[in-house]
Parts: sequence; C-alpha cells; structure tokens
Amino acid sequence: MSTTFRGVLASRLNALSEPGLTSALASPESSLPAPTAQERSVWESIVVTELLERASTDLTSPWPTPLASAAARVHRDGNRDEWEAAAFARQERLSRAAILAARTLDTQWIDQVVDGIQLLCEQSSWCWPAHDDTYERHGSVLATVTAPYLDLGAGEAVGQLAWIDHILGSALDERAPGIRERIRHEARTRVFTPFLERRDWHWIGLDGDVHNWNPWIHGNVLVAALRLLDGPHEASLRPHVVALVMEGIDRYVSALPEDGAIDEGYGYWWNGACRALEALDVFGHATGRNVIAQIPALRETVAFPHRCHLGDDWYVNFADSQARPTSDQPWHALHRAARLVGNEEAAAHAAAHRFIPAHESMGFGRLVRALTDPEWNNAPEAAVPLVRDTWLPSTQVLLSREQAGVSEGLSIAIKGGHNNEHHNHNDVGSLIVACDGVPVIVDAGRPTYTKQTFGPGRYDIWTMQSSWHSVPEIRGCPQAPGAQHAARDVTATLTEVSAGLTLDLADAYPNADLQTWRRTVRLDRKNRQVTLDEVWEFSSSSVVEHETTTRLLIAGTVELEPGQALVQPLQNATPIIIRWPNDTKARRVEQQLKDPLLGDVWGPHLTRIDLIVTHRRDIRITIEQHNAPRVAS
Repeated sequence: MSTTFRGVLASRLNALSEPGLTSALASPESSLPAPTAQERSVWESIVVTELLERASTDLTSPWPTPLASAAARVHRDGNRDEWEAAAFARQERLSRAAILAARTLDTQWIDQVVDGIQLLCEQSSWCWPAHDDTYERHGSVLATVTAPYLDLGAGEAVGQLAWIDHILGSALDERAPGIRERIRHEARTRVFTPFLERRDWHWIGLDGDVHNWNPWIHGNVLVAALRLLDGPHEASLRPHVVALVMEGIDRYVSALPEDGAIDEGYGYWWNGACRALEALDVFGHATGRNVIAQIPALRETVAFPHRCHLGDDWYVNFADSQARPTSDQPWHALHRAARLVGNEEAAAHAAAHRFIPAHESMGFGRLVRALTDPEWNNAPEAAVPLVRDTWLPSTQVLLSREQAGVSEGLSIAIKGGHNNEHHNHNDVGSLIVACDGVPVIVDAGRPTYTKQTFGPGRYDIWTMQSSWHSVPEIRGCPQAPGAQHAARDVTATLTEVSAGLTLDLADAYPNADLQTWRRTVRLDRKNRQVTLDEVWEFSSSSVVEHETTTRLLIAGTVELEPGQALVQPLQNATPIIIRWPNDTKARRVEQQLKDPLLGDVWGPHLTRIDLIVTHRRDIRITIEQHNAPRVAS
C-alpha cells in the first residue's frame, strides 16, 4: 500500500516513499541514535547515583501489578489512576533496571530487565483501559487480547522495549536467549499488525483533526519498526511501516500553524510537538535526512515553551495544562531541537534546567538520550530568556510582561480562540495576570483525569466551565462548547509603552439578546498597571431575569473591600490591588481544591470574585502592585 498524503515533510523529503526508504534506512542495529551497552567508554562515564538509589529499593519489593479489577474501574466509577499508577510504576522500574544494566553489565540488573520484559509481555494489554474501545466493540470491561488497541500506552510499551533491545541486545541474548524474540512477537501482535490492519485510528488525523496522540504514537512505532523489524522476512515490511509512520507525522506537522503555537497548551507541547521533533530526529539519524530546520512551523514551535514562561516554574496554562507543571520534562529534547534550528533562546531555556536529573517517568528512550547526549550534558549554564511580548495569532494568545529578561512586575496572558480546541475549556477571552512571575488571576487548569474527562460529561467538570474562568457570565448564561463559539474582531497591539488585546466575546455565549461584549486587556508598562475594559450591548431592553457578572479567579489570600480587593499572591510575591467602580457590588465564592493536581499548584482553595454588572453597560477594572505591608499567606 502506497502512502496517499503528501504534506510539508513529503515536499522536502524524497525518501518518504517505500522504494526510497528501502535504500535509505540504516540497518536495524545502527538505526537508533544512542550508544549500546557495548560502548563502555560512554556508559561507564554516566552518573546514575539517584537512579541507583531508587533501583536498589526495587530489589526488596515485588514488581507492581496492574490488576483486572483496577482496569474495570474505568467503566464502573471512571477511575483510571489505579490501573495506570501500577502500570507506570512497572515500566519505570524496568527503565531503572535497564539503565543500571547498561551502566554496569551486572547480571543482577540484567536479570531484573529480563523479569520486567517478561512481565510486560505477559500483561494482557499495553493499552491504557481509559482508551480501549473494547467495551464499545465487544461489550467487555477488560481488554480483548485478540483485538489489541493501539494507543499511547501501547506505543510507550513497544518504544520502551525497542530501546532496551537496542541498548542491551547482546546482554539479553547471553543471559536469557529467546527473550528478544518474545519482544518481537508481542510487538507484531500488539502494535505492527493493528497499525497496518486497522487504519481508522482517530489519532492518525484522517479527518483533519490532528492532536498530540499522532506524533506520540507514531514516534514510538517508528522506533519499534526501525529496531524490531529485523528478521529475514521483514525486509519489505520495515520500510512500509516507516513510510506509513512518516505519512502520519506529516499530517501532524502539516497541521502545525506557522507561529508554532499548540492549542493544547504548554503542558502538551512536550507530548505533541516535542514528540514530532524527537521522531524526526530519530528519522534523520536512520536516513541521514534531517528536515526539522527546513520547516517554519517546526522552527517556531521550538520557541513555544519559553514563549509561555511566566517566571520560575510558572507557565501560561490555557486548556488542560497545569500552571506549575512538574520540572522533570525532557529538557534535553528541547535543547537538541533548539540546536538543530539554531534557536539560542530556546537552547538557553532548556539549559537553565539542566540541573534537573533525568527521570525514568519521562520514558526509557528519553532517559537514554538525556544520559548519553554529550552536547546536552556539557551545555553551559544559562538564564531563561523571558521574552517581553509573544503574540500567537493562530490561537489568539498574547503574553506580555513589563520588561524582557525579568519576571518582576506585572505580566498578562489573554486568549481568544474558540471552544472546540484540543483539550478544550470554555474559556474564550480568559485572562491570566501574574505578579513577579506568579499567577494571581489564574486559570485553574485541570484535575486528575477520569473517564468523564474525555466523555460527554466533560463540561460538567467545574474547571472546564467558563463559570470558573476569568470571563463574564451573561444573564445567567455561561459559554458553550463548539467551534462556532469563538472570539471575533481580535486585535493585538504591541508597543514599547503598552501591550494589549481587544476582542468581542459575544459569539462565545448562546444568548440571542447579546450583540457585542467587547473586552480590552492592556498592560501599561510606563504606569505599571493592567486595565480590563468591557463594553457590551443587548439587542433589546427586555426584563432581565438573571444577573450578569464579570468574574476573576484568584490564587492567594483575598481581602475584599468596597470597590477593591487586596491580594497576597502565592510564594509571597508582591501584593496586588484590584479596583472596580465603587457602585458595583462584588461577591466572593471559594472553590475548595480536593484534587491533588489542583491543590499541589494552588493550595487549599481558589477564590472567585463576581462583579455584579447586571444594570451596567461597561466596566473598568485595574490591577497594580500594592505597596502595603505584606500579609501572611
């Protein structure tokens, strides 16, 4: 079967066809860009102190076991964490053992690797139960082993096994003959066969809806095909699978906007655009044809992480991203991509995080590359760039701070967009204001994922609703989901003295009477002040049955007074004062945060201020730093 999609990758690479790949691909033994354990000078120089501590503890504990009852919980009560936690812990233990085996060639660690491989191969399914369609297709709450589902989990498992096979192949053959053939059997059964036979996978993007699953899964299938399709009867299958993989990644890359923005947000860049960059890097190693620097969208997306940076470990977090994501990201992958495209700011942003030890939770392939990339491990210490202004027209997101290079002072982030984005929240017009790099007017982010998160009840979750974003609620009506509910007349203004965004929110609300709701957010650099101006019109003066409010979601300690609120932000950042007209009533609503993903970021609660503007037709809100003594947080 020949490929049918020709996008920006195909236009720049003649070697994407099966005939071209047949001659271009390196041998399976040399197709992955990492040294094998036989290259002792590399592996013996790697420092694995913290990994060794964790791995040594493993030796006294049983292997984690994902249970059938835990898998069934996804369909019973929506809980996906119990099964996933055990499955992830099993694979992380295998990764630790594999690194120690490569570092030492000690049979103790090689035996641990063999045990982990066998357990993973005996696991009924590599698919995460929340993704499996077995219930819809077969009426089963447990995986149907004769119809394996190829999802992120299956991709991660086969990618992990392929990298381990590459690094430790000789040691595995000597210690446990036959285990490598078992890897290949499971890869064929669980990944290659369903990948080839079932081409309706939603993550391929045949309908044009391409999201982060595409490069994440395709990248792992690529690694597996390059290394594991090495038998005498697979000489023609290998380039065929690689050609399909590259066609799939081409769909993703071709859908990337030229400004490099990711509508899923910063947190998903690492498992979306970054996965595409990593896959193309592997492809470049296997073929000698590197295309990353040739494609504008890929060059620009390398800058996306530092363009979302507020300060310290805080980031703009629209959609399902977290405002304070874990720091153990694959910074080495960003650094490598920045080197490939010549982006010094992105490289500096990555290098500023080089002190964070690579962790097995990022996946075995990423762990290996972090430990064995000499340019990354020898990168000089750098300061984060903290660019002054970022305007991303494809997603209509603006981030501006008082001055470049420092997080002190006020910064704003505001988005337009629409309410059918990937990992969408109903948040057209949503506003974030940070003080000294710490969000004060915030986007809550997302709680722990359950089956409901990506089901029909998604917008019953409070964090997904416009009611809990810093946007209006108009005559009792929140925003509605759907691409038609979008910002209009969006204009960004960037000058030396100010930066701002003006947009009309009316279409985001299914309110027939609403003609316009014009919102303007402006950062005045000279006066060190943020203003939020709103002006609105209705088509009739009918009796108003429900109130209209404009809302601000706040993290920190809030003292509410007539016409103003004094806020002590988190991390003891400079207090801010928020002011509004004295004749406007304000209401305080607290949201308790029982979910650890939210509580770990924001503390025990968030506070929403509702400004009741039912009988007004405009309002101005100002935000500035306050010089009053700091209050206890």
